[in-house]
Amino acid sequence: MAIGNPFGLDHTVTAGIVSAKGRVIGAGPYDNFIQTDASINPGNSGGPLFNMAGEVVGINTAIVAQGQGIGFAIPVNMAKEILEDLKAKGKVTRGWLGVSVQDITEDLAKSLKLKDRNGALVTEVFEGDPADKAGIKQGDIIIEVDGKKVKDTHELLRFVAVLPVGKKATVKVLREGQVKELQLTVAEREDRKEMASGRGESKDTYGMSVQDITPEVARQLGLPSTGGVIVTRVREGSAADEGGLQPYDVILQVNRVKVASVRDFHREISKKTADDRILLLIRRGKGTYYVAIRKE
Repeated sequence: MAIGNPFGLDHTVTAGIVSAKGRVIGAGPYDNFIQTDASINPGNSGGPLFNMAGEVVGINTAIVAQGQGIGFAIPVNMAKEILEDLKAKGKVTRGWLGVSVQDITEDLAKSLKLKDRNGALVTEVFEGDPADKAGIKQGDIIIEVDGKKVKDTHELLRFVAVLPVGKKATVKVLREGQVKELQLTVAEREDRKEMASGRGESKDTYGMSVQDITPEVARQLGLPSTGGVIVTRVREGSAADEGGLQPYDVILQVNRVKVASVRDFHREISKKTADDRILLLIRRGKGTYYVAIRKE
């Protein structure tokens, strides 16, 4: 049951069922909503969502504007954690490991020879942060945090966010087929400025052209270093296009080998391997990501 004041109508009660849990609706990195078909309208937000025992299970929050019978509520456990933070510190604190991660696509799973797509693939480890101190490395797959199995990046963010700052946590990672158990101390997540990377020219390779990143180009594009090569063109329908590469992506590694020039890039990408895909580590904007492209 949902209680609120929709359209100014005081003390309105509507009834329905829980349609789903753990919904991600794009409201933020910690989305974990209860979906209900109890009628929720403007004015309901902030009102309670009750179960049949009269217990509050959620706080009414959002609706799908173009649909009927689709409403969302913040789980009450999450609301209670936020309330305790606000009462004790006057602000909401979130746990932080010090990594950038991405979901594992089907192509990446094949390229990395994984049995499934569970876990969060580490694309960057921030120097001096908890993950770095614990020994987590770029390319590790985080599969468990403090006893909770990680299905994807969203679950990882949610699990870490609620860990108390200063807590000693156990993180399990998959590295080259072996599970490693690491210990770290959770830090507080703060507003962080991540660096971008950046731009020289080569022949078309797998549907993309790349250039060296000269100091001048790095300055023009606001890049922190001259490492890697920059993608200047991506041919529509090519392997690079299908793999998700875009102009101005910076390729940092080819099959886990760092590349600092167009020559390095072509040397590594032309090496014969048993895999039918090439694994690239790229920087795009403020993030780093793995991309797998098929061999043509």
